[in-house]
Amino acid sequence: MTKYGYARVSTQGQDLQAQIDQLKAEGCEVIYSEKFTGTTTERPEFDKLLASLNEGDTLVVTKMDRFARSATKGSDLVQTLLDRGIKVHILNIGLLDNTSASTLVRNIFFAFAQFERDMIVERLNEGKAVAKQREGYREGRKPTYTKQQLDHAMRLKEIHSFTQVAELTGISIATLKRESAKRKANEAIND
Repeated sequence: MTKYGYARVSTQGQDLQAQIDQLKAEGCEVIYSEKFTGTTTERPEFDKLLASLNEGDTLVVTKMDRFARSATKGSDLVQTLLDRGIKVHILNIGLLDNTSASTLVRNIFFAFAQFERDMIVERLNEGKAVAKQREGYREGRKPTYTKQQLDHAMRLKEIHSFTQVAELTGISIATLKRESAKRKANEAIND
């Protein structure tokens, strides 16, 4: 009977350490962690964890939305684990079992997790719609280099190698090659 922990954050910039510390404090002997959005079904570490669980083991997560955002999928997953004889302990809710009260509580919490996710997506979409109305709006992150910097680098490329231009300008070879290819494609279209 092993106590397994699972920690997940949605983006590369977020830190897993707080969740890992909570899981260690709860006595988890083995901890799986990863950085994947909860909306994707591809979570390799979570899949490995599920394959490792045996009857009598306990799966511990800090919050319900760490392993499922959808109320239906979360509830189904918890039920599947309980049916396999695996305990599910969600630190901010408690230990889940097959009682009617536990089923009600987990369904309510999963519904709120899904609602929260939907609200975040809705706010993001509203923000994008407002931003798109502004003059000069450009979706995506701000370019690292200005047009002048790239123009200068491409002029240098006429007499130097990509490696030399990268050393002179500080612009990566990959960026220089992408810019060169983009300009060649634009020239071919305009000819």
